[in-house]
Amino acid sequence: MSVNRNTEHTVDGNKESSSTAATNGNALRDMSFEEHQTAKAAARFGYGPLAHVHSASGGDDRLPAFGGEFQPGLYRQVKDRKIANPAPLGLSAFALTTFVLGLINMRTRGLTEPNLVVGIAFGYGGLVQLLAGMWEMAVGNTFGATALSSYGGFWLSFAIILTPGGFQIVSTLEEAGPYQFYDSFGLYLIGWFIFTFLLVLCTLRSTLAFFTLFLSLDLAFMLLGIAYLHRDAAGMPNVPIEKAGGFFALLAAFMAWYNALAGIADDSNSFFVVPVVHFPWSVTGMKKRGKKLGGNDKANV
Repeated sequence: MSVNRNTEHTVDGNKESSSTAATNGNALRDMSFEEHQTAKAAARFGYGPLAHVHSASGGDDRLPAFGGEFQPGLYRQVKDRKIANPAPLGLSAFALTTFVLGLINMRTRGLTEPNLVVGIAFGYGGLVQLLAGMWEMAVGNTFGATALSSYGGFWLSFAIILTPGGFQIVSTLEEAGPYQFYDSFGLYLIGWFIFTFLLVLCTLRSTLAFFTLFLSLDLAFMLLGIAYLHRDAAGMPNVPIEKAGGFFALLAAFMAWYNALAGIADDSNSFFVVPVVHFPWSVTGMKKRGKKLGGNDKANV
């Protein structure tokens, strides 16, 4: 009897799959060109009528690395997603806060004090980016959750350190010695340089825009840390090095906005789609060139 039940379930399952495939096929035939393009764009994020077209055929549904989803490598689309793509929100929060601080580091219009960044770091770069990181965890993106949550924590800690009179961190260190704060802050930035370098390693086989974002941010942390540790003759942070760090911070901000736009703009809401350039040595790049892949890559394509 158990064999018969299993057979019945198998037959019913096949009928169900055939029925679903037939329904999907009819739905696709009834679509206009515009509707098909919109559905195609939506399917990239795991929803819409085209999201599961190939699921019944047993084909691989892994998508290529995409900065707009904060995915540095091949990943499976999120099926039956209950929330929107959180990556553009986190990228935008990071971009604006980094943009303002980068301008101050470059002494734009004579600005030298980063106090204005405190408010942005608490509200947007800190809280909102941390929330985006938690939502990345909800959709199963380990890299996105780690990066966005960590940099959300960075901006919150940055704001706490520089809050005027609030936590007395700066004043306490300055009382302990003339260069205690500069040395401490420099080492703090070097620590973030090391962490960001680990993330850079994870983007080496992604896209040019995604890799450039993390590389420029890593260089910004390194240069700003050196500026506080390798001070000028007056014992102040080295201005030329700090300006160089501000330049790379600005570059990181614009690359974050670029990747955020790539995650927002599609055929349904924009006249253009932001191009993402895959490295020739990435799995996607090698596949496009028809190059033979190794065993591990074959399993992931």
